[in-house]
Amino acid sequence: MESIPKKRLLMSFGETLSRIRKEKDISYRELAQLCDVDHSQISKIEKGKISLQVVTLFELAKGLNIEPSELLNFEFEYE
Repeated sequence: MESIPKKRLLMSFGETLSRIRKEKDISYRELAQLCDVDHSQISKIEKGKISLQVVTLFELAKGLNIEPSELLNFEFEYE
């Protein structure tokens, strides 16, 4: 079994986070204050540069006032 294409997965997640954050008109710094995640880390997550822990996913969802599953609601095809 081949491994999941990590970079593509991180980019897809980051794009979803960015879209939701912008739809809610929230800046990196505002989201950071709402969810106890450093604003530079949010930027790196959105750009697909770093992975995140499950706890961080839940913190981001709390800050955006959404269900955590909404951050995972994107198309992803295994190759």
